[in-house]
Amino acid sequence: MFMGEYRHSLDSKNRLIIPSRFREELGSTFVITRYLDGCLTIYTEDQWKAINEKLRAIPLTNKAGRQFSRIFLSMAVECEPDSQGRVQLPSSLIKAAEIVKTCVVIGTGDHVEIWSEERWDAYSAVMDDSFEDAAETLTEFLR
Repeated sequence: MFMGEYRHSLDSKNRLIIPSRFREELGSTFVITRYLDGCLTIYTEDQWKAINEKLRAIPLTNKAGRQFSRIFLSMAVECEPDSQGRVQLPSSLIKAAEIVKTCVVIGTGDHVEIWSEERWDAYSAVMDDSFEDAAETLTEFLR
């Protein structure tokens, strides 16, 4: 299970340190791609295969499915951390997540997300104000 929040800066070659706790569970190769809410996401190889199977099941005639798949898959990159646990983020992903320098790497249970520090701080500030409201609407799932 992925959990926790870690802040790391991109180096001059756009490399990001993946927290060691996450690297252990992610394995030696994983996939990073654009995700929802303005962040990036990391999937294990097995998760990535399962997601691809689900995407292939979407009919080609489904316009929203085509649009989502094009962006989601075209921005995906397979990564192998170097000996220091760093991965190089392509400029397209940096731009999509509006990463300037510092990233926030968070565990969200079954996957990892990478946020720009500014975006994460703004998002979490809004969520702090509505955390209890969200919990109330999810009561049946949180018992």
